[in-house]
Amino acid sequence: MDDLKSRAVRGGFAKLCGQVASLGLRIVSMAVMARLLNPEDFGLVAMATAVTGIYGLFTTGGLSSATVQRANIDDGEVSALFWINIVLGVVLALLCAASAPVIVRFYQEPRLLWVTIIIAVGFLVNAAGVQHLALLERQLRYVAVSVLELLSQMVSVLAGVGLALAGFGYWSLVAAGVAQSAVGTICAWVATGWIPGPPRWRTSTGSMLRFGGTITLNGLVVYLAYNLEKVLLGRFWGADALGIYARAYQLVTIPTDNLNSAVGVVAFSTLSRLQHDRVRLKSYYLKGYSLMVSLTIPTTIFCALFADDIVQVLLGPKWLEAAHIFRLLTPTVLIFGMINPLYWLLLSIGLQGRSLAIGFVIAPLVISAYFMGLPYGPRGVATAYSAVMTIWLVPHLVWCLYRTPISLKELFSVVSRPLLSGVVAAAITFVVQFYPWGSPVLRVIFGGCLMVGIYWAMLLFVMGQRALYLDLLEALRKSALR
Repeated sequence: MDDLKSRAVRGGFAKLCGQVASLGLRIVSMAVMARLLNPEDFGLVAMATAVTGIYGLFTTGGLSSATVQRANIDDGEVSALFWINIVLGVVLALLCAASAPVIVRFYQEPRLLWVTIIIAVGFLVNAAGVQHLALLERQLRYVAVSVLELLSQMVSVLAGVGLALAGFGYWSLVAAGVAQSAVGTICAWVATGWIPGPPRWRTSTGSMLRFGGTITLNGLVVYLAYNLEKVLLGRFWGADALGIYARAYQLVTIPTDNLNSAVGVVAFSTLSRLQHDRVRLKSYYLKGYSLMVSLTIPTTIFCALFADDIVQVLLGPKWLEAAHIFRLLTPTVLIFGMINPLYWLLLSIGLQGRSLAIGFVIAPLVISAYFMGLPYGPRGVATAYSAVMTIWLVPHLVWCLYRTPISLKELFSVVSRPLLSGVVAAAITFVVQFYPWGSPVLRVIFGGCLMVGIYWAMLLFVMGQRALYLDLLEALRKSALR
């Protein structure tokens, strides 16, 4: 137990540090690219990726999760999954390239033909590294995972910015994505040193395919639910409107995406090792969930308060329309921060079927919201999206926790402390906006520092969370000495 705890804490800390660096890179890249390119450039790429992203869901086939979740797995089983991933990558690359003319006709945009074909190459490249990355995660080698992710992102940023400076426009965004996939796969091979064996069918392969298939179907349903609005906006409102919406959406989700990536994969690997020990699983999960919401809630509330200033500082004055969408989407992102970690729990204890059923309910709800808001443009879509997700929050929590080791009362207890601390910090920080700073940069910096100070003072001393974080720091200290 102590070894698993120290590995989990060390891995989580490594991922968190990696994601902090990744967050900084993404913000700098976004700020630079937003000034070098136009909303239409981002909109064109978003048109293609909103559709081709569906193919991307099948690249892993859910088999990376099967490798991590399985209690015992040998080299032959992983090799079998590797070759299945390669076949999937080839098929998906061909399908994506073949669908390019259809995408062009749908959007009535001929520039999307070669954009889609180049994106297709990335599916094969990604497929070659799926099992290598899964092996690193299974072994809780998150220092290596963080390094390779950061390195691939750095190459991607340099490629994108370099091509944008050279005047390649939207092609710089396409090249950045392909470069990140290629470098990530190469680094994963080097880090593991694992060479796949010949393709041989194993008896256990069938059960892992069923597990992965359920996860993939779940991912497909959720992807359609959370990305169809981009397709609709691109089709009915054009590349410029979609570019503004997509930038606002990406900017507001960056913090939660990075946190979920940092904590989620470590939590899934750790909880999978504890799936038959409900007591320890409950303890580990609640601590991980508490850490996640404690970081997500204040970040999202701060984004809502200072939306105008954040957009002006990071994206520039030509993106001011994105600030309205940015603020309207913050309730959705806050809810994502509370419901997404439940996926770790369901998957680790083998309840992927329930997660799929939940996805089949979420999809028609949010898609209906998109159609209700579509006549009013990006702002209408963002408003309807947040309204539906707010209504859905409690039913989602109840359904996910049914007959699991975690009770709804325990989860609410975990959420209430950071939520109340965030509200108090936001109420005090709100007055900062009315002070004549003269510069949005100063307002963001001072407001951020003030809110962080008040929030953590509330959480640690008023809400009594010092023990939790002191325990995490002690575990981290012990793991560093091993």
